[in-house]
Amino acid sequence: MAKVKSRSTLKVWGDVIFAIFLREIKSKFNDKVGISWAVISPVSFIFALSFMRNTLSGGIDVHGISTFLFMMIGMTLVQFFLGTMQSTANAIKKSKPLFSFRQVQPISAILAISGLEFLIKLFVVVVLGVISYLFRIDITISDSIEVIFNLTKLWIIAVSLGTIFSVAYCFVPELNKIVDILTRPLFFISGTFMSLQDIPEKYWGYLTWNPILHIIELTRYAAVPQYGNAGVSDFYVNVITLLFLFFALSCYHISWKQAISR
Repeated sequence: MAKVKSRSTLKVWGDVIFAIFLREIKSKFNDKVGISWAVISPVSFIFALSFMRNTLSGGIDVHGISTFLFMMIGMTLVQFFLGTMQSTANAIKKSKPLFSFRQVQPISAILAISGLEFLIKLFVVVVLGVISYLFRIDITISDSIEVIFNLTKLWIIAVSLGTIFSVAYCFVPELNKIVDILTRPLFFISGTFMSLQDIPEKYWGYLTWNPILHIIELTRYAAVPQYGNAGVSDFYVNVITLLFLFFALSCYHISWKQAISR
């Protein structure tokens, strides 16, 4: 007689997340250039603009940090945030047919899709590092642990906001158009092209509400301590990260059943 193998709830949950993860890889990279383009597109965009800004500025440092590294950090983190948030925001809608299976819950799709985005962007960072090495561009990171922490906090904020929007899209599908419009200025108000130190201090209050700006500036400071951390706070980022995470989990817990039934 065949023996029935029982699995714990945690094991089932892990298997579901891994299955959705593989499904997402196949759907995202279902053509010959799919997986390559997911890396080539952001790398070429970041490298081209960073190199252009470095050339136009004559290679002059920005507050102690090289122009290329200054631009590369800003653009990489903003793209990382937007890509993760947008993918997570579409996770429930994209995986809705799977929820007919009792073992599959929306949180599994959110974790699988956002996890894939994290790995893709991490690979983008590695490729940028390799290209910089091949082109003999000097990139030094003083505190790599702090950089990883900042990247993780940015990912948590992006996933939290994406989870809130993912639930909201189930009730108001048109909301995604408003979110797209609201996120477009992030490239300009998050310190991607300009340091907070280049802006008069009296205007800092209009920009420092943005945690992405804090994370970008703190990452530059972690890479090159001479850059400084004026106007930004690691404590503020930690508080905002925890608040967004708590609010996202609360919204999900309250409304995920109603969301997938619509």
